[in-house]
Amino acid sequence: MFSWLARLALACWGPLARRYAPMSKDDDNSGSGADDALIWCRDLEKHSFGEFSFAVVQANEVIEDHSQVETGREATFVGVYDGHGGPEASRFISDHLFLHLMRLARENGTMSEDILRSAFSATEDGFLTLVRRTCGIKPVIAAIGSCCLVGVIWRGTLYVANLGDSRAVIGCLGRSNKIIAEQLSSEHNASMEEVRQELRSLHPDDSHIVVMKHGVWRIKGIIQVSRSIGDAYLKRPEFSLDPSFPRFHLPEPIRRPVLTAEPSICTRVLQPNDKFLIFASDGLWEHLTNQQAVEIVHNNPRAVCFNLP
Repeated sequence: MFSWLARLALACWGPLARRYAPMSKDDDNSGSGADDALIWCRDLEKHSFGEFSFAVVQANEVIEDHSQVETGREATFVGVYDGHGGPEASRFISDHLFLHLMRLARENGTMSEDILRSAFSATEDGFLTLVRRTCGIKPVIAAIGSCCLVGVIWRGTLYVANLGDSRAVIGCLGRSNKIIAEQLSSEHNASMEEVRQELRSLHPDDSHIVVMKHGVWRIKGIIQVSRSIGDAYLKRPEFSLDPSFPRFHLPEPIRRPVLTAEPSICTRVLQPNDKFLIFASDGLWEHLTNQQAVEIVHNNPRAVCFNLP
C-alpha cells in the first residue's frame, strides 16, 4: 500500500493539496438512497505514500465528528476528531491543528514529537480562548470537547498523537504472509484500569475522581475520556457551569484540571512489511478487534477504510 521509495522533505508541506473527508452526505455522491442516508464512503484516492479511503456511519443528523486528510507531494497528515457535546471543538481542530503543525515544522525545520505536542497545545489554547470569548452568550460551549487522533508521515517516519479513545492500528506482514495488527496509539478512557489508576494518583484527595455510573466508569461521574481538546469546565474553574446545566454540573469547583490536552505520542520508522494504517474513532473499535480490522483491509485491498471517523 505504501511506497517506501518516496523521499520526504520539509518542503513537501507546501503547497499542499488539501483533502477533507466530507462529513455530510450532501458533500458526497456515493450511496444509493434514503435507507443509507447516514452511511457513505469514498473509494481510494492517492497520497504521497500510497492511497487512502474513508467510510462514515453517522449516528444522527447533527454530526459532531470531523476527519481530515492533507496530502503534499511527499508527506501525509491524517486527523480523526471525535467530538462530544457539540460540533464546535472538532470543527475548530480541523480548522487549526494542521495549520499550527505546518507553522511549527517550518519554524523548526523538522518534524518531532515536541512539535506535535506544541501543535496540540496551540490548538487547545486557541479553543479555550474561543470558549472564554463566547461563553457569556453560549455557556454550554464550556462543556464541548473532542478526542483527537493524528498521524503524520515525514521522512520515512510515522508520528501518531492521540487524545481520548480513538485508535491507530498498523497492518504488518508477518511470516507466511499473514497480516498482523499492531496498535500504535495509547487510549485515555476511564473504562481502562490503568487510566483510573493514573487519575487517582493525580487526584489523591478526590474520592470521586472516577465513579461507576449506570454500569460505566466516568470521570467525576460525567465523562469517559481523560484527555481531550476543550471540555473547559473540567480544566479551569473559571468555566464551571451553574446548576442550570445539570448534565455538566459539578458538586464543587475543581481545584486542579481534571482532564488534560497532553497527547500520548508514538514514533515509528516505517518498514517494507508495514502495509497499511487504520485511523478510527471508538465507534469502529467497539465492534471490531484490531486483528479483525486489519484482516478486513488486507482481504479487500481495493475497497478499504484507512480513515473511518
